[in-house]
Amino acid sequence: MTTQIKKSMLLRSGRSFALVLAATLACTASFAEKPEWAGGGKGDKGGKHEQKAGNDHGNQHGNQHGNQQDNQRVEHAPSGQKSGNSPGAGHVRVGGYFGNQQRTVVRTYYGNEFKAGRCPPGLAKKHNGCMPPGQAKKYVVGQRLPRNVVYYPVPQRVVYQLGAPPSGYRYVRVSSDILLLAIGTSMVVDAIQNLSGY
Repeated sequence: MTTQIKKSMLLRSGRSFALVLAATLACTASFAEKPEWAGGGKGDKGGKHEQKAGNDHGNQHGNQHGNQQDNQRVEHAPSGQKSGNSPGAGHVRVGGYFGNQQRTVVRTYYGNEFKAGRCPPGLAKKHNGCMPPGQAKKYVVGQRLPRNVVYYPVPQRVVYQLGAPPSGYRYVRVSSDILLLAIGTSMVVDAIQNLSGY
């Protein structure tokens, strides 16, 4: 009978342990909060603000979207935070990801590089600065980047100042432009054009 008592006590202690473990897990889950980028109707807690889309998407380089983006309102988060445009919170709007602050950061960095006489890979040093070989844009915002277009990684200093790209996207440089590309499809989501325009 002593073995039966031991088995019974062991079974009861196992059930008690499972019950305590389940209660602990239930309490832990109740303390979880929504991430800042998820919203939740708590005013401006996530640091989000609305900003008008930039005017850099003109028709001059074959961009079929033209300036129709000017009247759209785009939601951006400060650099380093996830914006409302991240895939987890919806989607990234074509032609509406980069804000004025991000454009300024990129142009300042590359402007300093160009003024110092350093051309990024893929750009040739000319008498008036760094120029891409061939001036025709070989991409269109909202369409897939052609396979024959050569692109380069964006320096980590610039990525840090821009903030991490949304999940499923990456920053690349094509000639004298910075693009936000969708990783699986290579769709050009947005662009900061003419970095050498100083």
